[in-house]
Amino acid sequence: MGISKELLEILACPKCKGAIHLTEKEDGLVCEACRLLYPIKEDIPVMLIDEALPLKR
Repeated sequence: MGISKELLEILACPKCKGAIHLTEKEDGLVCEACRLLYPIKEDIPVMLIDEALPLKR
């Protein structure tokens, strides 16, 4: 099913409140400013800073 475009438009990074975007595989949301990946589990974005993964350079 995936995440709706409407939801993506209103979501923001919980750490910096900046813009996020969907990964190519649609398995996470990326904040480029914080270099964090917020995973998507069972079509639900996990927007917790403690659960975010650092982006690989």
